[in-house]
Amino acid sequence: MKYFIQFSLFLVTAFAFSQSFKVSGILVDEENGSPLESATVFLETVKDSSLITYSISQKQGRFLLEGNTGVKKVRLNVSYVGYKSYLKEFELDKNIDLGVIKLKTSADELGEVVITSRAPVVIKKDTLEFNVASFKTKQDATVEDLLKQLPGVEVALDGTITVNGKPVSEIMVNGKPFFGNDPTIATKNLTKEMIEKIQITDTKSESEAFTGEGGDRESKTINLTIKEDRNRGVFGRVAGGVGTDKRYELAGLVNYFDNDRRVSMLVGGNNINAPGFSFGEIQKMFGDGNSSWRSSSGAFGIGDMWFGNNQGILESRLWGGNYADVVTKGFDVSADYFHSDGIQKNNYKIDRENILPERRYFTKSNMNDRTENTSDKVNMKFNIKIDSTFLVNIRPSFSFSKRLNDRDDDVSSFDELQRMTNTANTVRHQENDNRNFGNQLTITKKYGSRGGFFRVMLNNKWDDAEGDEFLYSLIHIYGSNPSEEIRNQRSETKNKETSYNAWASWQHPIYKKELFIDFTYSFSNSKTKSSKFVNDFSSQTMDFTDFNQDFSTDYLFLETRSRPMASLAYRSEGKNFRIGGGYATGKLEGEDHLRPDLRVENRFEGVEAFASGYAKLSPTQSLNLYYNLRNQAPSVRQLLPGVDVSNPLNIITGNPNLDPSQMQNIYVGFSRSDFQKGQNIWFNLNGSWTDRAVVSKSVVDENNLRTTTYENVNGLQRFNPSVFVNKKFKLDSIRSLTIGGGMWSSLNRSVNFNNGVQYVSKNNTYGPNVELEFMWDDLIELNVEYDWGFTQSRYKDNVFPKQNFQRHTLGIEAIITPISKLDWNNTINYNYTPDVDARFQKTALLWNSSITYSILKDKGIVSLKVYDLLNRNTNTSRYATEDYIQDTETNMLKRYFMLGFSYKFNTMKGAGEQAGDDF
Repeated sequence: MKYFIQFSLFLVTAFAFSQSFKVSGILVDEENGSPLESATVFLETVKDSSLITYSISQKQGRFLLEGNTGVKKVRLNVSYVGYKSYLKEFELDKNIDLGVIKLKTSADELGEVVITSRAPVVIKKDTLEFNVASFKTKQDATVEDLLKQLPGVEVALDGTITVNGKPVSEIMVNGKPFFGNDPTIATKNLTKEMIEKIQITDTKSESEAFTGEGGDRESKTINLTIKEDRNRGVFGRVAGGVGTDKRYELAGLVNYFDNDRRVSMLVGGNNINAPGFSFGEIQKMFGDGNSSWRSSSGAFGIGDMWFGNNQGILESRLWGGNYADVVTKGFDVSADYFHSDGIQKNNYKIDRENILPERRYFTKSNMNDRTENTSDKVNMKFNIKIDSTFLVNIRPSFSFSKRLNDRDDDVSSFDELQRMTNTANTVRHQENDNRNFGNQLTITKKYGSRGGFFRVMLNNKWDDAEGDEFLYSLIHIYGSNPSEEIRNQRSETKNKETSYNAWASWQHPIYKKELFIDFTYSFSNSKTKSSKFVNDFSSQTMDFTDFNQDFSTDYLFLETRSRPMASLAYRSEGKNFRIGGGYATGKLEGEDHLRPDLRVENRFEGVEAFASGYAKLSPTQSLNLYYNLRNQAPSVRQLLPGVDVSNPLNIITGNPNLDPSQMQNIYVGFSRSDFQKGQNIWFNLNGSWTDRAVVSKSVVDENNLRTTTYENVNGLQRFNPSVFVNKKFKLDSIRSLTIGGGMWSSLNRSVNFNNGVQYVSKNNTYGPNVELEFMWDDLIELNVEYDWGFTQSRYKDNVFPKQNFQRHTLGIEAIITPISKLDWNNTINYNYTPDVDARFQKTALLWNSSITYSILKDKGIVSLKVYDLLNRNTNTSRYATEDYIQDTETNMLKRYFMLGFSYKFNTMKGAGEQAGDDF
């Protein structure tokens, strides 16, 4: 209570030294008096042009600026595409109505040119553009720090970015990819001082951008525009650290920019469970801590999914390069190469309670696992713009990986009286090599002046994998008919897959540049050869020479699919709608060359349909709608009627009578970003219905041995609604408080089998979420997030007992700068799960802390950090579904201290600066 009173007094004091104000007006065209929507209106100080607040004009041209400030003399600035900027200075009062403001058109500002680049935000058709200089951040801020200040943008602790609840799928730099699919390399390592503008758009392919299509409304792309005078030179950073318990980390990033040409190189390595790339003083290098999670089916757990990255101890290395260039006018290229390798050591102890309709049984497992992984990947992109109507995109990729694994398993099963029913002891060594090649070719040809085009796309893929496994197992089955099985085998596996997908589309305008008809045809073909040849150890030859046909397979799988589609599309300013349908046909074939009578041929067909819509309701509000009906064929392995006895504890038989699943998906999304009030609202609803879904059907005998096949079931349902609201309160010119909250839920209806009995379950999870962010200039940055989740599982006819689970999660991140150049960073994650078994710990607390100090004119940073400060990081987790409850204990990273140093260099030329200062 004492701290609450102190915090309340602080807020009252902050407001006392500032005054509230409201400035309103109406923007119109000077010539015809029409209202101007989506103009940027902002208020700044006359003294130093510091931004006070900003807004976007609404449909009737009205705008409202409000906030708190101690400044008296201010300047109003209005920027709008195609119009001259408007400036007006005045004394600030509580309520000021500026009346009608007439803007003059400018021939120099036609199209999308805005001379006044200081506008904090500009709306350009489907692009939201932010002026970096208008947003205040701490000294030496990264792009990630900057993104946190933008309205509607959320940056999670792991670096994941969302815009109005939609994930950011790609980060571009000057319109070119930057190190493949890891956006954190750009956001965590490029600094604010380099960036001029940040542009946010719906994700589009190069071909979609070329034709002016709407793109993917469910994901966003962020483009970082480098300042023109900062686009030539070398910049980067190197870092390293050593710690207790032989912990270490190192990282280096070097970039060379020369206008359109860009070359980047990176290297990293550590043994602190951080397989990604970043620098020592950045939190990501701490590795992943324990956390709570829930699955899409409503299942609940604490900790990572087992075999996740926070299990065991991981030592990893990474290096690579990225190249982007404009070879000649209309021809640009980009490419990246990554090499990664690592060693992960895991020890598991797993207790599982298996729930059957008529009884329960228990399994206890102990596993030791060591895995070495090596991977090399190359991705390239060629964009060839032959002329203004003809575009060719080529995207080849190559990869090679090698995996070595050694694993020991001890598994025991018990009945309800804790009598042992079977045991299995297994030792295995595996070596696998994988080679992959893929290519995507897209040809787009526009015609006419109203948006017509032809598009042809061809994807081809080639995968080749080989493996070698040595297995020794001893299985004891007890009960009334005890038995023993010993396996000492070597298995050679080969898998080759070749596939291609051809897709052709013709879009033709039927009314102006707004209404289009689209005809599309797609065809896919894949061929897979999969063999596993098993040899038993021979006591006569003392080698693996006895061929075991029962455990061996030599499969050939063929799959073809074709789908003609037709759709009607409408596009205009702020609106995009499409509706269409088609008819899909396909054929699945499979055979085992070792068993000529084991064959399957299955044909399927069905109607498919889709509809989507996007409407920009106002400059700050948008609505997205989506519906899809499609058919999914079973896999050939599920259809093959053969018996798989490779795991004697679970024998699997295919079902050749399976039908294709029919799935319907919907999405509704609404977002509103009020720049003036600092308020953001977004609502999302995902839902699906599935009939003829393919599910596994298992029967467990009295010795707890399982036999499994597959069946079709109807009535699967899933709904995931969520809503979130946040609002930023600007306390004064240096302090702000952002408060947010929302509700998420996962509502699922499942149909499954348990011990041969079909049942219906409803797994529903609900939870509120509350967030708070307090910023005080460069002194304090505090982020607090609390999440509560409650899961209910109910079963029709009470075939299983009801289950309820709760979990509470609190996350705190605090960055304090008590003196210049010194930062104290703390992250605290606390989890409380009252419903876990009494044998396991109900609470988990992970506190990471670091202190950094800038030296060498802020080019160097010395850091001291500690992982798991309280030494309370737990290595237990619980996972529960309708038919089992599982508790897991693993080895994990323990507390360590680390001393680190990083150095950044920059020869990028700025106004009045000389290159080469760091060399």
